[in-house]
Amino acid sequence: MTEPWQPYCEPLRATLLRTFTIAIILGAALAIWRGSGWAGWPIATLLALWPALGGHFVELWFLNWLRPRLPTARTVQIAARLATWFLAGIFLALGMNLTAMALHGARPAHWPPWWIVGPAFIAIELIAHVVLQLRCRPSFYNGRG
Repeated sequence: MTEPWQPYCEPLRATLLRTFTIAIILGAALAIWRGSGWAGWPIATLLALWPALGGHFVELWFLNWLRPRLPTARTVQIAARLATWFLAGIFLALGMNLTAMALHGARPAHWPPWWIVGPAFIAIELIAHVVLQLRCRPSFYNGRG
C-alpha cells in the first residue's frame, strides 16, 4: 500500500516573490564576485533564475508527479530525490550555459563539468531544506516534504 502523498502547491505570487528575490540577491553577489558590477547584475540575475525558479519546478515535479509513483520506503524516496536533484543540476547548468552563450554571442562559456554541477545543486537543495526544517515545515530531512 502506498502512502497518500498530498500534492504540493502554493500561490504563484509567493513562488515568484521568493524565487525572484533569491535570483536578485544571487545575481548581485555573482556580479560583484565576477567584477562586472551593476552593469552585469541583470544578466547575472537572469542566470540565477535557472537554479532558483527552475529548482522550484524540479521540486514540484518530484513532489507531485514522481514521489507518488515511487515506493514509500524512505531509502527509495531519498535515493530518488538525490538522483532527481543531481540530474536537474546538470540540466539547469546547461540552461544557464546556453543562456549565457546567447547573451554573450556564439562563443562557448567556460562552465564547470557535470560531475561538479550535479552535486552543487544537491548542496543548494539541502541548504534550502535546512531552512524549511528550521521553520518546522515539511522538508527532505523530516520526510514530509
